[in-house]
Amino acid sequence: MAKANKVATKPKKKTARAVRRGANMMPLMPVKNLTWNKAKFYVHYEVESREWLTVVKAYIKKNYDKNTVSAINKLPDWKIGGQSHWATTAYLLDENPNLIPEVYINGIKKWILELAEEGAKVAEVKKAEEKVKKNVHVPTIQERISEQSQTACEEIEEWLEELITDEKNFDPSGFNFIGHFAEKSVSQAHARKIKKYYAGELSEAQAVQSIPTSSEIKKIKDEREADYALQMREAYSNFDKKKAKKWLQAIESIMSACDMVIDSAKANRKPRAVKSVSKEKMIAKLQYKESDDKYKIVSVNPAEIIDASEVWVFNTKTRKLGKYVAEEHTTIQVKGTTLLFFDEKLSVQKTLRKPEEQLKEFKKAGKVVLRKFIDNINAVGIKLNGRLNKDTIILKTIK
Repeated sequence: MAKANKVATKPKKKTARAVRRGANMMPLMPVKNLTWNKAKFYVHYEVESREWLTVVKAYIKKNYDKNTVSAINKLPDWKIGGQSHWATTAYLLDENPNLIPEVYINGIKKWILELAEEGAKVAEVKKAEEKVKKNVHVPTIQERISEQSQTACEEIEEWLEELITDEKNFDPSGFNFIGHFAEKSVSQAHARKIKKYYAGELSEAQAVQSIPTSSEIKKIKDEREADYALQMREAYSNFDKKKAKKWLQAIESIMSACDMVIDSAKANRKPRAVKSVSKEKMIAKLQYKESDDKYKIVSVNPAEIIDASEVWVFNTKTRKLGKYVAEEHTTIQVKGTTLLFFDEKLSVQKTLRKPEEQLKEFKKAGKVVLRKFIDNINAVGIKLNGRLNKDTIILKTIK
């Protein structure tokens, strides 16, 4: 017998919870006309949970000591302000304590003390964790480099041991240092450390090459030198010339591989960027005269001297007009109170006999006229030394 199809039933509508009416709703509670249960319902349904937390914290702060408050503040907010009945109790204890049942009056005291104990434990745990963190040794950069260098040496040491265990087949140039250093990310810093590790061994390997014979040791007059030679001979009695040579070649190959890493790092190192000095800083110490009332002339901005091909100056005290010309393939620069990179042969100054008139002509002159302006002055040309002073007006610069 076939089962009858189920008739589709219309789903029940879910009753939506009433939306709370906003913040700061606790003071709007009609305290005088409420029962305890109605007060609880009001706080639960009309007051936002954020406000429960505020009310409870305010009550604790007002009625308990600083240690208790501090301990409770270590707890998450949901533990303190997550229950509406304690928020109701805390509020009514200030507004209308007669409305609260005794079980809640005693209960909130017990609850607050429990919170304080829990918060104190949390504080102790945090202190212990912080203490552990402080005591944990954080290795320095140098310590990390040393540790990484030692790790890189482990396989090298295994290879060197083959000289003892399998001398016949040991190849002093058989270790692939390039591949090994690349795999272990050996940098310049690591290579320097590795060289230090094997520096003593290199000295010994070199010394073994020329260990004196027993008869030669007897001939050594210095007692300490003879004793050292005897100790070396006894220590390396199992090393013949062939084995000693292999050992030296192996250590030298380690050193050469490290030098390659160091030299490669130096070659690929980016040159340090030179900070460009601002024009203001370059002319900071430059002496010049800003203006002169007698000749009615004013200096141009001294920063314009930098990178100029020509600089025209006039000394108001000596009445000398000067023309600085930059050297070929460069421009004029300033260092302290001195002009640099001007051509000493082409840079000259001449005394003006009628400065007022001649300076007026200078002001009107363009580039073409200025080319022969200094030559047309009927006076003896004097070399310029590049130094400006407090009587010098900077008339013009040409880029």
